[in-house]
Amino acid sequence: MNCHIAVIPGDGIGPEIIAEAKKVLDCIGEKYGHSFRYTEVLMGGVSIDATGVPLTDEALQTVKNCDAVLLGAVGGDVGKSSWYSLPPQLRPEAGLLALRKGLNLYANLRPAILFDELKSACPLREDITGDGFDFVVVRELTGGLYFGERWTKEVDGLRTAVDTLIYNEKEIERIARCAFEIARKRKKKVCSVDKANVLDSSRLWRQVTKEVAKEYPDVELTDMLVDNCAMQIVKNPRQFDVILTENMFGDILSDEASMITGSIGMLASASLGETKLGLYEPIHGSAPDIAGKNKANPIATILSAAMMLKYSFDLDKEADIIEDAVRNVLRKGYRTIDIMSDGKTLVGTDKMGDLIADEIRGV
Repeated sequence: MNCHIAVIPGDGIGPEIIAEAKKVLDCIGEKYGHSFRYTEVLMGGVSIDATGVPLTDEALQTVKNCDAVLLGAVGGDVGKSSWYSLPPQLRPEAGLLALRKGLNLYANLRPAILFDELKSACPLREDITGDGFDFVVVRELTGGLYFGERWTKEVDGLRTAVDTLIYNEKEIERIARCAFEIARKRKKKVCSVDKANVLDSSRLWRQVTKEVAKEYPDVELTDMLVDNCAMQIVKNPRQFDVILTENMFGDILSDEASMITGSIGMLASASLGETKLGLYEPIHGSAPDIAGKNKANPIATILSAAMMLKYSFDLDKEADIIEDAVRNVLRKGYRTIDIMSDGKTLVGTDKMGDLIADEIRGV
């Protein structure tokens, strides 16, 4: 198969972790007869420095001409970087929002899996984690507070800020249907998370989700308030299969879920729309404090590449091979610094990529 991938290294550790994902993809290509062609695209802080904006129209068009997008990370140190003295629409993260909107990527899939090899890194007690957990947060991506009207100005002599949370029934319906379809391939359980005791938008969310559920009688639907869900993720994560929620709640809950897996450096994500052109990225940030030091964990980016093979190219077998290679390397005791523990072997970013590629080659 010939695969044309838009590669966005981005800022901070982005270029380092993208290099390792490409290394693994090229290994898959060599072994299984696929051709991966990469077109590098500027986005984030590096795009601001080069063009004055976080994502140019030309960059977005380049991405649209590709089959899939693999992203490293965008952003910098909020307290130190000059990027954050710019208006919000010109800051690095605005490029990511514009990319998601431009590609009409409305569904974000964030798996939360406790690898057996990393149980010791999980902050939860063993009686809570049991034999591990495996759930996915399905987050709506293009609506809610992050895309509503916002302003900061003086009102009646007081500095006042407003953010607007808007959802319509079509936006809710399509993300709900996505969650139910995913659940059908898993344990057939959807937990819809909202704040329906307070927010009108959540009450509409709950109503529309129940309407969609009627089309999926084989899938169990439950509702949960977001504050309770935040508690339940650390109290009993094994109860969850598919968590369906809106943009901001999903952003927060998926980061919480990442920490109980042992490291945010382990979790991949996929952003999907109506076509096969998806965006794949690790859920962690750009970590500018360790950029260029060969300390970053590339596994989340490598697993994001595996998700790309599965969802954009229907290469399920190759995706499984990458995931198995990651597990085997962890089983042999190799760790980057974020998941390091006693008795394990510490390796850098590039060495971790080499080890995973060698597993695929059968070296």
